[in-house]
Amino acid sequence: MQQADAPVLRDIVLVGGGHSHVGVLRRFAMRPEPGVRLTLICRDTHTPYSGMLPGYVAGHYGFDEVHIDLRRLAEFAGARFYGDEAVGIDHAGQRVLCRSRPPVPYDRLSINIGSTPRVAQVAGADTHAVPVKPIHRFNDRWQALLERIRRHPGTTRIAVVGGGAGGVELLLAMHYRLRRERLAQGGDPETLAFALFTRSARILPTHNARVRARFERVLARRGIALHTATEVTGVEAGGLRCGAQWHAADEIVWVTDAGGAAWLRDTRLALDDDGFIRVDATLRSVSDPRVFAAGDVASQDGHPREKAGVFAVRQGRPLADNLRAALTGRRLRPYRPQRRWLALISTGDRHAVASRGALCLAGDWVWRWKDWIDRRFMARFNELPPMEEGTGQANTASRVTLAEEERDQAISALAMRCGGCGAKVGASVLSRALSTLAPFPRDEVLIGLHAPDDAAVVRVPPGMAMVHTVDFFRAFIDDPYVFGKVAANHALGDIFAMGAEAQTATAIATVPQGLEAKVEDTVFQMMSGALEVLNAADCSLVGGHTGEGRELALGFAVNGLIDPDRALRKAGMRPGDALILTKPLGTGTLFAAHARLAARGRWIDAALAAMCQSNRLAARCLRDHGATACTDLTGFGLLGHLVEMTRPSGVDAELDLAALPLLEGAEETVAAGILSSLQPANVRLRRALRDQPQWVEHPRYPLLFDPQTAGGLLASVPADRAATCVTALHALGYTRAALIGRVCEAGEAPEPIVLRHAALTPSALDS
Repeated sequence: MQQADAPVLRDIVLVGGGHSHVGVLRRFAMRPEPGVRLTLICRDTHTPYSGMLPGYVAGHYGFDEVHIDLRRLAEFAGARFYGDEAVGIDHAGQRVLCRSRPPVPYDRLSINIGSTPRVAQVAGADTHAVPVKPIHRFNDRWQALLERIRRHPGTTRIAVVGGGAGGVELLLAMHYRLRRERLAQGGDPETLAFALFTRSARILPTHNARVRARFERVLARRGIALHTATEVTGVEAGGLRCGAQWHAADEIVWVTDAGGAAWLRDTRLALDDDGFIRVDATLRSVSDPRVFAAGDVASQDGHPREKAGVFAVRQGRPLADNLRAALTGRRLRPYRPQRRWLALISTGDRHAVASRGALCLAGDWVWRWKDWIDRRFMARFNELPPMEEGTGQANTASRVTLAEEERDQAISALAMRCGGCGAKVGASVLSRALSTLAPFPRDEVLIGLHAPDDAAVVRVPPGMAMVHTVDFFRAFIDDPYVFGKVAANHALGDIFAMGAEAQTATAIATVPQGLEAKVEDTVFQMMSGALEVLNAADCSLVGGHTGEGRELALGFAVNGLIDPDRALRKAGMRPGDALILTKPLGTGTLFAAHARLAARGRWIDAALAAMCQSNRLAARCLRDHGATACTDLTGFGLLGHLVEMTRPSGVDAELDLAALPLLEGAEETVAAGILSSLQPANVRLRRALRDQPQWVEHPRYPLLFDPQTAGGLLASVPADRAATCVTALHALGYTRAALIGRVCEAGEAPEPIVLRHAALTPSALDS
């Protein structure tokens, strides 16, 4: 996470997780720039390295070996990771427009999003072909194609369109892998037919004649049909058309005709004829000096070149240095791409060809050389040193002086901080940040958020009782928008667990000091996320208090309405009831691991998705199925909250460890000994477990004490309605909801909780 004591003065926003940007992140990780904050906007957490993709397709590498974990790398670099997709640029306001979150302000912007297939230029290709680019979406397409091949045991015809190095290498990798898949299933690999189509007269047109001839021999030896000087004019279900000729094909992979992303055309950026961003020798846009671009999406004036990953990799260092220089008043340095480069092209079977100018070398040793180079490259981004505990930093910053203007602004904005009034954020900052927020309108709110009064005034409807709750905690991720959503969900959980309707919320927040514009944006992003959740719950934000603090933090005092005769409480469990949990466990250990760079990005993605899921519909479902008691899981963990239910209910309970739904990665991080700082306090509740010593070594045992943030609901439901309740929860989107135990008569033993480890079924509840 960002250093809490380093005020933010300038923002660099990186759009896309391409090879250049991973280099930028690593450069800034090694030498941070005081006062400069990085934000990475990318839809996918794991970005593939193009050099190893053919090896992945061929089955030589696993997923994690060929993908860079962007969320983890961003954490290492002290950068914010925003899991979203850019769709435009507000040049005047210096903001990146995103698909599903508020705009992101920048002082300097860099774009590294690769190229986009122009399949729409050929009739039917966008519907019936599988485009390889953009590369960050490749894995989903490949897995879907692999599954279709596995399900179709008969003759399958596979066509690849594109005769460059990418198309040839991919086709050979597919040929190698799919034939082995067919053999492993007991089928005949000869039922797979492969063909390559290219408009060029020869394959690999940018390579020398010896390289081309070698690959032509490889294709012929493997029985792959080669169609050169062949223009694909249409694609239909079952094949492709080349002028008057028809070629049957069951699967068509598109590795050609790539251009710039369509949304770039709606910006003010100068583009070349293929829609790529024109940049000068410093990788800066020729039309907007605040914008940089690198990799395939960039077209450098005066240096036409092939779209190859080697250029994107080498642009990482000059791009990072020029972004840094642009913000610190130093001279930008030109980048001159090499005229020749070494290409190591694999043939699918751990054999490769080296090509550079007139050079042509081939052999298994070339593949081993390529493998060594690729693994060394990936190690720079995936084998990261652990964070120093308690510092949130992986290295010591080498300080570089900011430009005079930046220093003067910093002194003006940050000097002579007042500690009174809770170090409140300025009224103008708050008014601007909140001015566009529209709280959910409720008739009971007489004076609300945008009124100038000292407090909100809210009417209580006749016959209803008020439910009050409050929650507050510091940010555990560097995305204020997502953090706002999680904080609001966490606060609303108590209301829904009681069976109440959320009515109003009052916010309390602390924001790290910084320039007014930076503080304003942080408040806006955070409250935008929170307001989405509150509005979806028909809960009106009526006011709050925002002050400066060392760390970003947010909480809410939430008021709800309930029929006092229908309140759902913790005390109500009955012997024979089933125990249902609506969300998986593991947020405590996962985010402790994330802070130490020990969690995979996809684990954190899944955890955040669960935390952003509201408990509102789950609470209604549980009530509809006769829930007798309910609570939401938060800091006390599963065991702590279950004990809070059994004691006032006068019952015991059984938990089935095998049935506990867990977030992906939670067992791995617990096994590594990575636990939340709240875990030791929760473990004291182990005295509530009967025969506790025999379970201590069980791999799931620590997760009984794992503190949850915005966790699920734990409820007791009549046994005869438990199965239908779980089915209904799944239909509502709570796909990990599970039957995890049952309520028992209170026994003579003082410990109320018994552990089991056998899959619990609805029929077992009757035994």
